[in-house]
Amino acid sequence: MTGCLAEIWRHPIKSHGRERVEQVALKASQAMPGDRVWAVAHADSDADGSEWASCSNFSRTSRTPALAPFWARLQSGGEVNLRHTQLGEQSFNLDDPADQERFVAWVAPLTPESQPAPNRVVKLEGRGFTDSDFPSVTLCNCASHRAVEEQLGQEISPLRWRGNLWVDGFAPWAEWDWLGREIRIGEAVLVPRERTDRCPTTMANPETGERDVPTVKALLDGWGHKDFSVRCVIVQGGAIREGDEVSLQ
Repeated sequence: MTGCLAEIWRHPIKSHGRERVEQVALKASQAMPGDRVWAVAHADSDADGSEWASCSNFSRTSRTPALAPFWARLQSGGEVNLRHTQLGEQSFNLDDPADQERFVAWVAPLTPESQPAPNRVVKLEGRGFTDSDFPSVTLCNCASHRAVEEQLGQEISPLRWRGNLWVDGFAPWAEWDWLGREIRIGEAVLVPRERTDRCPTTMANPETGERDVPTVKALLDGWGHKDFSVRCVIVQGGAIREGDEVSLQ
């Protein structure tokens, strides 16, 4: 059974933008290079970047839907160009303390008064601030996304799922059968470890920041669960490119 790698995405700053890339070199036992390298710790968090911390420590779209319409472009040396539908476009060197403060001040107005304010930028190279407690790459099935659209009765942006790798050419929900199996993509081999439980983050429109589609309810009504995509570990590193064959080993 084979398909193809349709799209590759990374999210340099957790919950603050996405970037499509044509190719990337994966490394064994790490997350997607350049993915969730930085995160914005809020005022109630003790996270300092010395180790992985759960998503509850950070500003995130599930609590601040207005973060959804961010686009990012990761440059060398910690430089990130960001574009937001309300805030406009700015560039920051997130390895520079002064630019970190400037970035936090720039995004602060997006946070509702009911939520703790963004406080500081923290960094975790390689491991990344993935939602899983292990370094993971999120793999999404295009056919499963189309099944959710059918359940909703409308088209929605796949960017709502914040996945890293999008594969096509497989049956809807085929990924549930891939847990524990090796998947070869280009030069790399990944093993799905767990399903991704979804939250209100996916309800936010990635263009407007408005919660406008009941994605979680659609999953529950249609299939009796809140899961979409699988989190994978990289067991063999190597280059992957959009268009590469995807095969089960």
